[in-house]
Amino acid sequence: MKIRQINFLPKFHKQWDTLPKEAQTKARKTIVFFRTDPFHPSLRLHSLRGSLRGYWSISVDKKCRIILRIEGDIANFYSIGNHAIYGKM
Repeated sequence: MKIRQINFLPKFHKQWDTLPKEAQTKARKTIVFFRTDPFHPSLRLHSLRGSLRGYWSISVDKKCRIILRIEGDIANFYSIGNHAIYGKM
């Protein structure tokens, strides 16, 4: 699978602004990996279940995650933050 486009939705932008600079730096690297190889092992890409069925998660680091939806070759990034973001979708 090749990702042609990533859309960063408004909620993602708001949460991004609250991240520490170090987390933002790591997240930028994660997004670059995702663009080139969405299945790169360091991303730990996996589908979510339950009320988040249809969404996917990638790991920025041990604490930070990105929640997204993949539609064809387009990825919509909905949320970024610690594990608490799963309950805020």
